Amino acid sequence: MAKDPTARPAELQHTPANCHAREILARVGDKWSVYVIHVLGDAGTLRFNELRSRVDGISQRMLTVTLRGMERDGLVTRRVYPEVPPRVEYALTKLGATLRQLVRGLVEWSGAHLTEVDAARAAYDSRNRRPGKSAPLGPARRTQSSRAAG
Repeated sequence: MAKDPTARPAELQHTPANCHAREILARVGDKWSVYVIHVLGDAGTLRFNELRSRVDGISQRMLTVTLRGMERDGLVTRRVYPEVPPRVEYALTKLGATLRQLVRGLVEWSGAHLTEVDAARAAYDSRNRRPGKSAPLGPARRTQSSRAAG
C-alpha cells in the first residue's frame, strides 16, 4: 500500500497533545528569537538598548514583541529596576540556555557550510536566471549575515 503523500509525521499532525509544540517550534524557529538567544547566550544579561544594538536590523517594536513572547514561553527573564529612567535587563532562563546549545550548533553549521551554500545558490541562479531580474545579493550581504549569526 502506497503512503499518503499529504500525510505528516505524527509529531507534526495537529492534535490537542501537540498543538503547543507547534507554537513552540514557531517561537524558537523565528528569525529574531534565534538571534536573541544567540546574543544573550554570548553576552549574558543585557539592557534593552544594548540588546537592540547587537541584533542587527531589528526594530524596537519587533524586539519588544520577540522578548515578550520569549518571556511568556519561559525562555527569557525580564528584570525591571525602579530607577529614573527605568532600567530593564534581559537574560536567558535555564530553559532558554538549553536552546542556546542548539542555536550555537546552527551557527557553527552555517559558518562551516557557507562555501557550499554559495555554490548551490550560484548554480541555482544560473539555471533560473530571468531576463530583467537583478542579480542576487553578493558577498557583502553574506558577510553581514554571517556577522549577525556569528
